[in-house]
Amino acid sequence: MHTDVTSLVRPRAVAVIGASARRMTQGNVVIGNLKDWGYRGRILPVHPEAASIDGFGALNSVAALPPDTDVAIVAIPAAQVGGVLGELEQSAVRSAIVFTAGFTAEQDHTLRERTRTSRLIVHGPNCMGLVNFSDSVPLYPSRPSIRLRPGRVAIVAQSGSAAISLMNSTVVGLSKVVTVGSEYRVSAADYIRWLAEDDATAAIGVVAESIKDPVAFALAAEAVHAAGKALVVLKVGRSATGMAATQAHTGALAGERDAFDDFFATTGIATAGDYDELVAALECAATVRRRAGAGKIGIIGISGGQTALACDVAEDAGLALASFSAETTARLLRALPGVSGQNPVDAGATVDPGSRNIGAALRDILDDSDVAVVAALQDSQESLNPATLRNSYDAVFAAYAEAARGAAKPVAVISPTGEGVVPEVRALLADAGVPLLRGLRPGLRAVASLGLGRPGPAGAWAQARHTGRSPFHPRAAEWRRTLAGRPGALDPATAFGLLRDYGLPVVKSIVVRDAEEAVRRAGEIGFPMVVKVASASIQHRSDVGGVVLEVTDEASLRAAIGRIVGNVAAARPDAIIDGFEVQEQLVDGVEAMAGFTAAPPFGPLVVVGSGGTLVELLGDRAVGLAPFDAARARQMLETTRLARRLGGYRNLMPATDPGPLAGVAARLSELASDLDGVMLACDLNPVLVRKGAGEVRIVDALCLCA
Repeated sequence: MHTDVTSLVRPRAVAVIGASARRMTQGNVVIGNLKDWGYRGRILPVHPEAASIDGFGALNSVAALPPDTDVAIVAIPAAQVGGVLGELEQSAVRSAIVFTAGFTAEQDHTLRERTRTSRLIVHGPNCMGLVNFSDSVPLYPSRPSIRLRPGRVAIVAQSGSAAISLMNSTVVGLSKVVTVGSEYRVSAADYIRWLAEDDATAAIGVVAESIKDPVAFALAAEAVHAAGKALVVLKVGRSATGMAATQAHTGALAGERDAFDDFFATTGIATAGDYDELVAALECAATVRRRAGAGKIGIIGISGGQTALACDVAEDAGLALASFSAETTARLLRALPGVSGQNPVDAGATVDPGSRNIGAALRDILDDSDVAVVAALQDSQESLNPATLRNSYDAVFAAYAEAARGAAKPVAVISPTGEGVVPEVRALLADAGVPLLRGLRPGLRAVASLGLGRPGPAGAWAQARHTGRSPFHPRAAEWRRTLAGRPGALDPATAFGLLRDYGLPVVKSIVVRDAEEAVRRAGEIGFPMVVKVASASIQHRSDVGGVVLEVTDEASLRAAIGRIVGNVAAARPDAIIDGFEVQEQLVDGVEAMAGFTAAPPFGPLVVVGSGGTLVELLGDRAVGLAPFDAARARQMLETTRLARRLGGYRNLMPATDPGPLAGVAARLSELASDLDGVMLACDLNPVLVRKGAGEVRIVDALCLCA
């Protein structure tokens, strides 16, 4: 599942292909970095003519490289890369880092296929290599900032510029920085898995433009969590459009971001919203000496305005405020006379500084059973007047540090703005295991991430989606064969047949050729009924006047079909009418919807929520990656406005059991999983939920195949 990247991270000997004896190239920069950092292995320039490069004897061919050459740096034009990789394949070299970018589409395809099965472990291309700070191995084609120092934070990024931004922004030391580029062979998951066992690394930050293999990524995350380390991911690139089948409402309601968000939430992987949040999370995780357990956040500060704002930001970050016990409140009132004794704690409300015992108050908050982590707010900006810092704030910082030093729960101090903080204050707090974070929002998001990453969820997710999983339905393979090679929308009869086979409740329905057949077979459905146009050219039938309700007798049935023919001719004269769908008409129902859309590489993404003709305008939906069970579907539904309506909101309707609708969503997720790759999208809209009883019937189905 994962490739061992030891030869890349800790090479015994490094070959450099692309260095020059006459000019400065990326290869020469790598040689200079290795020499300046005191790399302890051998440096082996490869050049067809030069005798030496930058003071190192050159080898004139790849074939001449010694057996202990663990990695070759490939910094040459795109047209030459294929040939050089072929030579390396035949040599004793174990791996290669390819900096090169600018491949043609044909070159890209050829190299991807070659490296996929190659003995050679290829990192890149289109990357800036890696820097192993712990062991002084800078396989990097630029000069890292001289302010960087070894530490316990690792960064894995697809983008070289992202890695540069993070390296230059963090104030804690770095263990490894890896830029994976195009991931022809080696992926971010491979490095995450390796870092899980790296003693020099305590926290891992990832900047991901995509995830090559979600199962491998989840298993790597599980290894990190099991090792008691932190993993925080910043996903960049937000899709504003649906992922598949834009004809389907589901494709418009669910986007790429939804798939990533559900993946991270379900696997327990902490996320950041931008570089500042990622930096804060890594600094926090690398400094604290323990993770947050189950519980909520306690907030303390010396400004009522700052603590109030922190509550607002904490809510946005998904942090619930702890409710203090009566005992905690009583103890707080003794430590800080004049305060409310409730969360958040405004220590500034204690007017007499001599009566203020901030250290005792922090210990009281930490002792409360509802508190998992404490955020202490305190201005720490470098621009503070030294006299103010000395006379007003130094004692506060000392109290925070002393109270947190031996605590069983984590404490973070947050300077409310993003300005640089006083280095001496940071050092004082770090010595006690307390991070000093810059910015209220990044700081609180970092605190939130301390409660994630416990072993279990990521591994369970990966196991549930392993390729060896059996299909949910015994006829899944038969349905895949039936639907293969049938691109576009399924006809109503086939779509309803598929849904029935998977135990999904559909209304009574038949498809007829014309009005005469409709009248002849009306008894199979019964009045009142609904008539809809059946046409492979028309996906959303109500948009073209292709649906008529309240058909109560044979005369109105003939009239309904005539009206539909006229409406379609006016709205879509190019459309071919294949027939007419005649359905039972259900009354006293709430309109819901369910559906799924392809979300590679994760698999289908299921959507459930409010339905009807205004489905996209309402945008009331919950999403989850398939497959999932009815309990998970019910949790999803609880986040929607539809659930509040079914619960009898303001007595506008009787309370209605959402269980049957949750069951529909779960069974649909199984269908989606079984037909992944064959069916691109499915809309079930409307799905009618009978008020009170909760009985469900699927009225309309749009199923789009690849």
